[in-house]
Amino acid sequence: MNGSVRVGHVLGVPLRMHWSVPVLIIVLAYGLGHQTLPAWTPGRSGTAYALASVVGAVLLMGSLLMHEAAHAVAARRKGVSVEDVTLWALGGITKMGRPRTAGVAFWVAVIGPLTSLVIGGVALGAGIGLHTLTGWGVPTAVLIWLGWANLLLGVFNLLPAAPLDGGRVVQAAIWWRTGDRERADRAAGRSGQILGVALIAIGWITFLRGNTGGLWLSLIGLFMVIIANAERRQAGVNTALRGVRVADAMSAPVAAGADWLTVGRFIDDVAAHARHSVMPLLDFEGQPSGAVRLRVLAAVPAEARETQRVRDVATPLSRCTVAEPGELLSEVLERVRPGGGGMPVLVVDHGQLEGIITMHDVNRLFQLHGLGITTAPPESTRP
Repeated sequence: MNGSVRVGHVLGVPLRMHWSVPVLIIVLAYGLGHQTLPAWTPGRSGTAYALASVVGAVLLMGSLLMHEAAHAVAARRKGVSVEDVTLWALGGITKMGRPRTAGVAFWVAVIGPLTSLVIGGVALGAGIGLHTLTGWGVPTAVLIWLGWANLLLGVFNLLPAAPLDGGRVVQAAIWWRTGDRERADRAAGRSGQILGVALIAIGWITFLRGNTGGLWLSLIGLFMVIIANAERRQAGVNTALRGVRVADAMSAPVAAGADWLTVGRFIDDVAAHARHSVMPLLDFEGQPSGAVRLRVLAAVPAEARETQRVRDVATPLSRCTVAEPGELLSEVLERVRPGGGGMPVLVVDHGQLEGIITMHDVNRLFQLHGLGITTAPPESTRP
């Protein structure tokens, strides 16, 4: 997510934090210290309220982190790749691959809300126990607040609409029942659009009636609509690419150049005759070593082009997306790296470059699907 920075790891998964998290902590602490705690436990000092409110807000963010960590751990145990966990103002996002089965999708989705419900139950139990032992006080109120917040978080996330976890649960159920993953994706996305619009309307009406919390509800609804729309579009892409192998989509043969050439010579001998704006590079043994873009070559000063090697300005193979000819294109595109090294996909078979796949190739397949033309081979001819 743009605006986030890596701050460490949680259970072996990279943890990122969006700039909005400190803002959220301040907002939560302000509401808890200036409204909730004074109403629940009147007569305490401002210092006590301030300290307790900060502790409560941090504990709630810790609860959100445990919710997302549960998703990540469950996914990894089921063989689903997990790239990172990001905390931001509306909760958390766990970036992971697509589960292979409906059962795995169901478990990965439901474990987050279950974790929140368990945390909420434990916090409520601790608050009730502390009240029994010491009476009603600020620590008890913080625990009760934390418990109810997590219960609310768990129940809200179980609403049957993507991108909420409940939407993922429904998605897994439809996938299991129909065997059609894309249909399940579209249904979950549609439910997310409907619920998102409803939350925007409810939040706006609430705000007009004098409750500023309605703006927050509308913001959540807007986020849901945006994500649900994106997921419905992605479901359409997956439908268009269903059964298409990398070999069916790649451009071949492709112009490739030696990575030891100077930038100037590479431009004259390779780039000037290439059909693509990104060109693969080969090492001394003739194996792929990376890719370079025309705009990167153009950025090299003219006086340096005769001395600088093209490999020094290229994207190394470790940051490129590499695929084998027999892989499903939809699965390869899921692991395309964001940023400069994502596309093209270098198609490599037994160490030899076979071709590349660019966004132009993918868009062409999608447009052909819109015309009712499929490039997927018959089942009997697939490797």
